[in-house]
Amino acid sequence: MSGLLAARELAGAGFQVTVLEASDSWGGCVGSHVVSGLKLDSGAESFATRSSAVADLAAELGLAGNIVSPDPSGAWVQLPDGPRELPKTGILGIPASPWDPEVRRSLGLLGAIRASLDRWLPATVGTSKDVASVSSLVRARMGRRVLRRLVEPVVGGVHSADPGLLDVDVVAPGLREGVRKHGSLAAAVAAQRKSGPTGGRVKAGSAVAGLKDGMHTLVAALVEDLQGRGVHLEAGVRADAVTRTSVGWFVSGSGRAFDCEVLVVALDGPSAVSLLEDALPALASHRPAKGPDIRLVSLVLDFPELDSKPRGTGILVAPQTPGIQAKALTHATAKWEWLAAKAGPGTHVLRLSYGRSGDASDDAALDASDGRGEAGTDQQLLKAALADASALLEVHLSETDVVGWDVVRWPGSLPFASVGHKQRVDAIRSICAATGNLAVVGGWLSGNGLAAVVADTPRQVRALLS
Repeated sequence: MSGLLAARELAGAGFQVTVLEASDSWGGCVGSHVVSGLKLDSGAESFATRSSAVADLAAELGLAGNIVSPDPSGAWVQLPDGPRELPKTGILGIPASPWDPEVRRSLGLLGAIRASLDRWLPATVGTSKDVASVSSLVRARMGRRVLRRLVEPVVGGVHSADPGLLDVDVVAPGLREGVRKHGSLAAAVAAQRKSGPTGGRVKAGSAVAGLKDGMHTLVAALVEDLQGRGVHLEAGVRADAVTRTSVGWFVSGSGRAFDCEVLVVALDGPSAVSLLEDALPALASHRPAKGPDIRLVSLVLDFPELDSKPRGTGILVAPQTPGIQAKALTHATAKWEWLAAKAGPGTHVLRLSYGRSGDASDDAALDASDGRGEAGTDQQLLKAALADASALLEVHLSETDVVGWDVVRWPGSLPFASVGHKQRVDAIRSICAATGNLAVVGGWLSGNGLAAVVADTPRQVRALLS
């Protein structure tokens, strides 16, 4: 997505633009696949509404009328002692009120009392250091129980990482500043929830939104927009080498060669550094770690018993929960009205997500081959998904209930923004900016999620052009 957005910005500035894409499809993690006749999102299926960036882009591409909110029933969390409703007014699982009924049920009386102390703590608690993790902020202000029972499952499901590793200023921009302004973490969460600028296109209270017919429709509209602007889209062309020239850059790969005045690299972090380090040796020491390998198992089921939406729009799994390998389950036909209408009565779409930073043992168990290579590991994932879905939804699912299924792998596609992320990004971008004609963009720099990428990419291109 960052590459397509950069191309749009450059074309708008009057450049002749060529986009090189190694694969045969556009949009990266905003993809699609067909399962049992239903065209589903194979990657991102919603976007955060903390800013208007994605909604504004959708409107510019003629999709404003297709922005939809998820079902208001909300999501659940699976804890070691059973399932609980997640607070509907939280950010990253951090509650706006420790005394909301669903919050108190998850925390217990003592946990809610401890979380309430946030209101009386000095605003400097958790906000005074230059950088802070999600864990350190939450633990300091609301206590360990909020962290373990609410925040860890949400952060693990969304970012595939331990909240102790994540830079809170990147994954929840403005939250620490909100504590200083409003006096407590709960008040900062409430203020952010109310102020999300979505131009009236998303229902109040929703932390995410989607697009009717799927987020992949945004990619299709963006590609059509680029074609209308005269952008050359070269699929199946992998950039293997980059060298500097007296007037710009020389890019080669897949038997092709390109001279360019301005270069934008929109790859994952390790690949971007590998491509550029010969031309810019100073980048070599800034190579980021590879993100966790994510596997998404999509199930289309003929199972009318799920019409009752037993776990709302889905369920996130606390890391310490025994017997469950999935980190999250999305009940897609319960979450999106348009998909339920397409699927028809009694047909349900579930998506289970596997892969969390540090889960090497679980990954090995899931990917253990049964002698049939890739197909074998897919079959292992299907069995795990059916077992996990049965446990999480408290129903009995078997392969006879499956109308169609698919496994999509996103290797290393969710690098997490660890503590000190902004400082590292500044260093990388300073090296690139010093050339005068190079920019690097993507989720490994902006932070994961469409909202972050869509907001950051045009800003970086404009900085390059200025």
